[in-house]
Amino acid sequence: MSDQRHTPADGRRAAHRSHDAQSGAEDAAGGAAGGAGAADGGTGWWPRFKRSPFLPAAVLSLIIAAAAGLFAGSYTYAMADPTPHRVPVAVVGYTDAHRDRADAFAKAVSEDLRSSLELHEYGTRAEAEEALESQQVFAVLEIPSGAGRPPVLHVSSASGASVAELLTQAARTVGEETGLRVQVRDAKPLDPGDPRGLALFYVSLAAVVTGFIGAIQMSVHARALNPPERIAFTAAYSLLGGFAIAAAVDWGLNAIDFPFVQSWLILALTMFSSGMVFTMFHTLIGRWAMLPTWGVMVLIGNPSSGGAVAWPLLPSPLGVVGRWLPPGASVNAQHTAVYFPGHQHVQPYLVLAAWAVGSCTVFWIWRHRHPGGRTAGE
Repeated sequence: MSDQRHTPADGRRAAHRSHDAQSGAEDAAGGAAGGAGAADGGTGWWPRFKRSPFLPAAVLSLIIAAAAGLFAGSYTYAMADPTPHRVPVAVVGYTDAHRDRADAFAKAVSEDLRSSLELHEYGTRAEAEEALESQQVFAVLEIPSGAGRPPVLHVSSASGASVAELLTQAARTVGEETGLRVQVRDAKPLDPGDPRGLALFYVSLAAVVTGFIGAIQMSVHARALNPPERIAFTAAYSLLGGFAIAAAVDWGLNAIDFPFVQSWLILALTMFSSGMVFTMFHTLIGRWAMLPTWGVMVLIGNPSSGGAVAWPLLPSPLGVVGRWLPPGASVNAQHTAVYFPGHQHVQPYLVLAAWAVGSCTVFWIWRHRHPGGRTAGE
């Protein structure tokens, strides 16, 4: 073993080295703390709150609360107290001899409903029924030529169950109060499985909501999809989802006798339009895309669609705007396909196609801004 001896000078040198190392570590720690404090921009509660996860959580809480109130308010405004504003009604037998009876009935019903009952004269009952089938009028008032025979009001539940119900109640009330006895018949009843006429509203609502929820999930769980792939998979889940909705309501529940292929494709186009609307907004404004999507599709689109409450009973602005939004176009297309197949209208299909093509175009032009995709080598 080697003999190791330590002198007092060696001890002093070791102590100096230890002290210098400790001082250097303290200086480094102080410099790091000073740099962190400068980077933090202050130690007040607001700078700390802005850096914390509590700020986005608080903002989201306020947004969700506002959305809940707007959601309840929009549906209550549109549906809680439906009041007819203008109800077109066809009149057959509107001759000079019976003009007073028709005018008296229209005036009494209008006063009872606090609305305007618009009478449109037709020469024959066939012409009036054609107007009913083409959805130009909501009822037919037939004035018999024989003395002592009461007028007959032919309502159409398929044209709008809520309108038919109000007209029926008003006609009976007016008859009891004024002696203008009017028989009421349903010329176009709803399917037995859908006595309230709400099924078409529900299936369209399902297509709209699952359409943009599907796009949200694609952006989270399939973020790496490139633009053409994202559009293709949106179309794929729309076709599958539309088929599932139509099959569940028609084959499973037997609520509505769909013209299956046509109704399936309407639902698929509705889902695709809704999904691409979210994708468009996601491209334009990023993570806040849910706000305008929810506003267009749910807060405005669904209450104004005419599915739960027919358009003559909606507040006037909603009755006008609703037909140009995807939910309203979907309800109108389904409504005509199911109950008025011989009188199809191209307008709802053009509206759905315009939203789909427009959303795809905006997404494609600004696809470089979309928070997704992958590089060529991935």
